[in-house]
Amino acid sequence: MIKINSLDDKDKNIGKNIDNKNIPQKGPLNYIVGSLTSFLLCIFFYFVSKNIAIYFTLHKPSNSSEIVQNISSSINTLIIGLSFLLTFSFGFIGIGLFIVFIRSFYVKKT
Repeated sequence: MIKINSLDDKDKNIGKNIDNKNIPQKGPLNYIVGSLTSFLLCIFFYFVSKNIAIYFTLHKPSNSSEIVQNISSSINTLIIGLSFLLTFSFGFIGIGLFIVFIRSFYVKKT
């Protein structure tokens, strides 16, 4: 007979070995450095995404088959969309970390 809901001793003790006193607290410096890094990556990937969009605009697929043109147009749109999604994800992360940086001055540490 097989027990489905049983855990090994190793699985039961995973959370017990972590000592919370050794984890350093994050401060305002960590938040502002993360925010600036994220904004720099956002700016970098914006220019990369813009160049990708310009490249695909200037180099249209030159196939005579309509199916091949539809597939290549879909892949081009997917690549451009994902590159701009990456760009603005870094931007929103930068904004969020900057808000946490400002908030860190108002929250009292316990």
